Amino acid sequence: MGRTNPTYRDALRAIEERWADFRRALRRRDQSHFDQLFEYAREHADASGLLNHQNPLVPALFSIDLEQEARLDTHEERIEELEAVLETRRDRQQREEADR
Repeated sequence: MGRTNPTYRDALRAIEERWADFRRALRRRDQSHFDQLFEYAREHADASGLLNHQNPLVPALFSIDLEQEARLDTHEERIEELEAVLETRRDRQQREEADR
């Protein structure tokens, strides 16, 4: 027997199609960002499908938020690493200047 309800992936595809005019109206530089947001939503489609929410846009937006939160964490970790490297260099330069 076939499914009577569309899958979450089908619903997400339909949402993306409804937003196609909006995407086309975006500046070219923003279209890739728009596409990336839907990619984030697709990455969590399995979990979103299990939620079986009345409005499929809600889990899509939450999935996008989740991916962006993960990216923020990655960027914050990288910034901390770079700040540590800069601090080490600064300390080394100060010691070298003090030794002169």
